[in-house]
Amino acid sequence: MKNLYLNNRFFYTLICVGVLYVFAFFFPFFMVIAHVVLLLCALTAIVDYLLLFNQKNGILAQRILPEKLSNGDENPVKIDIKNNYSFKINAKIIDEIPFQFQKRDFLIQKQIEPGKNSFFQYILEPKERGEYYFGNLNIYVESPIGFVSKRFQFQKDANLPSYPSFIHLRKYELMAIQSEFMLGGIKKIRKLGHTMEFEQIKEYVPGDDIRTINWKATSKTNRLMVNQFQDEKSQRIFMLIDTGRTMKMPFNGLSLLDYSINATMALSHIILKKGDRAGMMTFSKKTENKIAADNKSGQLKKISEALYNINTNFFESDFNRLYQDVKYSINQRSLILLFTNFETLDALNRQLKYLRGIAKNHLLVVVFFKNSELQTLIHKNPENMQEIYDEIIAEKFEFEKKLIIQELRKYGIYTVYTLPENLNIDVINKYLEIKARGIL
Repeated sequence: MKNLYLNNRFFYTLICVGVLYVFAFFFPFFMVIAHVVLLLCALTAIVDYLLLFNQKNGILAQRILPEKLSNGDENPVKIDIKNNYSFKINAKIIDEIPFQFQKRDFLIQKQIEPGKNSFFQYILEPKERGEYYFGNLNIYVESPIGFVSKRFQFQKDANLPSYPSFIHLRKYELMAIQSEFMLGGIKKIRKLGHTMEFEQIKEYVPGDDIRTINWKATSKTNRLMVNQFQDEKSQRIFMLIDTGRTMKMPFNGLSLLDYSINATMALSHIILKKGDRAGMMTFSKKTENKIAADNKSGQLKKISEALYNINTNFFESDFNRLYQDVKYSINQRSLILLFTNFETLDALNRQLKYLRGIAKNHLLVVVFFKNSELQTLIHKNPENMQEIYDEIIAEKFEFEKKLIIQELRKYGIYTVYTLPENLNIDVINKYLEIKARGIL
């Protein structure tokens, strides 16, 4: 009986019976009608109960989950329900989704024909890494009578980890196949010169750069021959992620740290596709989660596991410690992408000497963030004095960010200044630009 539930239709019918009894108090001939309706209501409820509970496996259902959730992305959760009853049913699906989503009004209603399957899905978008626990898949089934419902429960206690964003890796893979972006909203990159990695000597065809003509090979073969070069491979690319307090700022539900982690995952995939070596480390009071730069087959999985297990804190990041660890652990010249955030020029000046120290031996790219809320204030047409003040303050902060970019460029440090939601594309674009220009 614990799976038996009375529906609103049953109680509405009882209310009608009650009204008839009230009328019977004034008009006695309504008493017989009230008794008959009450008896029919009881018999109908019994018949409805027998229809639903006479068959043990009236429906079969399963929740189809992915192996893991992709943090910050839309993850489909599929449900398959089969109706084994001989009549059409109305099903109410209440899935006990993880508490992190704080969705307390989850309800899906479906009508399923006898002997048929109903296959549908809903979307979950996690905003933090970690373990996500699913409870019961509850399905409440009604017959066409609709007086009572029977509850079915399936797949209790499923558990899924939420990893850094991996769903869109195939989309970014196109960026590794070609060295120029052809997608909308992304600038093209003009190649400057040649890399120094020689590939082969081939016969000249119209359109080849005449500056690459190999005159020795031409004299031997009596045909114009040119040198062909390829992009340099096996270059070391390190991603350094600041896990300090400045990375706690949230935008659209994700912190700057999680945006950086997702970008590191996407960029690592592209780096490995391009034949380079990807490595990473995190830092705050000390450096952690160190992954040496490599391009072996299991490198992306190793980076993914390290990103998943990043623990955050509210400490002030120690750039001096970072400089020392980079100096002694990264011996060869590498491309270093540093994910951090500077809100003021004073904050940059406190750490500038350490950044300059890293840039002496490596190609350093500092990745920091635009405040999307300030951008909204800047581009908003003010309607009153308060909004004018807000716009002026926002423009002051934006101007200070531009001063930060100029100060870094003065010492040969490259920058990526981007909105959090555009981070993946912008850092991949900067990496491919550096590869195309051959400045590493």
